[in-house]
Amino acid sequence: MADSTFWIAALTGGTAVLASWVTSRGNTRAARIQADTAVLAQRAERLRDSRRSAYLDLIEQTHSIGELYWEIAAVQRAAEAGRRPALLEELDELAERERDEYGKLRRCVRVVELEGPAAAATAANALQKATGPFHRALGAMRSGEPEAPQRFHDAFRPFWQALTDFVEAAKTALHEA
Repeated sequence: MADSTFWIAALTGGTAVLASWVTSRGNTRAARIQADTAVLAQRAERLRDSRRSAYLDLIEQTHSIGELYWEIAAVQRAAEAGRRPALLEELDELAERERDEYGKLRRCVRVVELEGPAAAATAANALQKATGPFHRALGAMRSGEPEAPQRFHDAFRPFWQALTDFVEAAKTALHEA
């Protein structure tokens, strides 16, 4: 009887040790999975925050350059109405400001390209290209081409549409991240 008690105690003790080891291993694995999940969630949140910041900077800069384009259009209209005789000087100054604003816009587009995804980067590049007609029309206005103000005015709709397209791509990217 003492012999079977020893074996029962040994079997019970061995089972307890084995159960403890299995439980410990399961807890370790669960903790590792939980930690990995937390790391992935933090990484996704940092990516989303980084993208959101890049997208907002581009949108803000787009509005800034858009306000400059409105200012250029207002100067041109005032000159056509005879209220501003020094049109060329003002257009030269505004062209310098446009160059500075474009540089900032270009930087924002590069950051969006870096942050991704590809759809947002493509929309950002299309937005940047939508500034080209303004630049060319401004140069033509400075040269005195009579149809240039109309070309400048006609560039507004595609420019704002490109911004709308970018915002949609950015929203999609933020929801997917």
